[in-house]
Amino acid sequence: MTMDLLDRARDWISQDPDPATRDELQALVDAGETEAIEERFSERLQFGTAGLRGALGAGPNRMNRVIVAQAAWGLAQYLLERESSPSVVVGFDARYNSDVFARDTAEIMTALGVHAHLLPEPLPTPVTAFSIRHLGCTAGVMVTASHNPPQDNGYKVYLADSSQIVPPADSDISALIDAAPRVDEMARSDEYTRLGPEVAEAYVDAVVALPGDGPRDITAVYTPLHGVGRDTLVEVVRRAGFPPLHVVRDQAEPDPDFPTVAFPNPEEPGAMDLALKLASEVQADIIVANDPDADRCAVGVRDGEAYRMLTGDQVGSLLADFMLGRGAAGTYAASIVSSDLLGRQAEAAGRAWAQTLTGFKWIGKIDDLAYGYEEALGYCVAPDIARDKDGVSAILLVLEMAAKLKAEGRSLINRLDDLYREHGLHATGQLSVRVEDLAIIRDAMSTLRTAPPTSLAGIDVTSVDDLADGYRGLPPTDGVRLGLGDTGRIICRPSGTEPKLKCYIEVVIPVRESMEVARSEASGTIERIKTDLASALGL
Repeated sequence: MTMDLLDRARDWISQDPDPATRDELQALVDAGETEAIEERFSERLQFGTAGLRGALGAGPNRMNRVIVAQAAWGLAQYLLERESSPSVVVGFDARYNSDVFARDTAEIMTALGVHAHLLPEPLPTPVTAFSIRHLGCTAGVMVTASHNPPQDNGYKVYLADSSQIVPPADSDISALIDAAPRVDEMARSDEYTRLGPEVAEAYVDAVVALPGDGPRDITAVYTPLHGVGRDTLVEVVRRAGFPPLHVVRDQAEPDPDFPTVAFPNPEEPGAMDLALKLASEVQADIIVANDPDADRCAVGVRDGEAYRMLTGDQVGSLLADFMLGRGAAGTYAASIVSSDLLGRQAEAAGRAWAQTLTGFKWIGKIDDLAYGYEEALGYCVAPDIARDKDGVSAILLVLEMAAKLKAEGRSLINRLDDLYREHGLHATGQLSVRVEDLAIIRDAMSTLRTAPPTSLAGIDVTSVDDLADGYRGLPPTDGVRLGLGDTGRIICRPSGTEPKLKCYIEVVIPVRESMEVARSEASGTIERIKTDLASALGL
């Protein structure tokens, strides 16, 4: 072990306020575990537009109290440079150390002169986003790793408009974080404002006001996936006049270990098995789910005698249809990797449509946003509540939509088929590869840029657009778009929050015969594209 590495580790230990991570790192030093220490010190968790996110543990390449203290210090400096009396609201979920990280943030910011408000308990991310404008704050911090694995935590930053940060704010804050002093020399103060239940209650009031006075007869199964959404959603549903939800018992309580799922993400295989089972037992009309911090929502439907989960794009199109039917004025927006069906829906209704880069931070920046969604189960149905995805308000409108259709003797699937008959069956799929070695992702993206495939599943690749050069006026980003003429498109990009390469596939099939024939054709085409694309990328 080099003296430089040993000195860095000892310096870290000397300023770390957490005895658990101090002991963890000291044990590695005592045991001479050079490789483990180098991995923790080889690089630093980078603060970007997604804030911070990573595995818990000691060292600069982990989420811990040192990293969080430096982030709080840097964010405070950023706010103080721009406001004479800045303020921040800090929320947290139920993951390991979330409450500690939130309290550290409030203490450090308060000592620096930022008026900090700390939410009283683990609450959904949408409550924090709502609280920013409700309290008139300059910024917001949410301590959460959303749907990441149990060993992770994160640090999400909003500015005054209740949307997440975008460039250049991220790099400006990051530079100030890098200039932070030693953590054991940072001043702290416990004179921050400890909020009571009133802010969460105000959020519930705002969400409950969203539905109309239509039918309420709907039988729904719900799972919060061991997260923090249950109490808020159950109260919203009750006050909006819907029947009580059938909550999946084994996933009802917040649990940072997420014991019943491999990954606490409704999109992951097996995550919704318990909800699907309960739906069969109670003969539910619909299944709804939140991810652990309740900013996303998933929807399942009865399909004959069985149940199946809808895709994020299908739910996005249904909610758009519902919002358009209500006459919600403004721009309808989706991320570039989401289905193009929204554009056709908006155009048919005479509403503006916009595409943004991936990530709700970009959707939230649209001034006259009426509705926005991204295919990864994120929906904004009420920009006046928060300019971010909100799984609680989205579920409430899904219940309203499903109850209205049920009263007409119809279902969400029936309405989705109507949209497909009008605009073509827009089928989406994803080739997603999780890696240990990030070089695999870099190599695959390089291959796409230098030697893209000329055809996939027998369909000509008609265009290749490097998103790093900008695409249709969007800011540059790391991604490649493959056009398939009128048949569809593919967008490949590295994930911004996980070690994954994601390739988003969409094919458009006219419904000439039956819906079953169109679905079969679309499904087969997507599977063949996945196979050919994986081969072309060397995966």
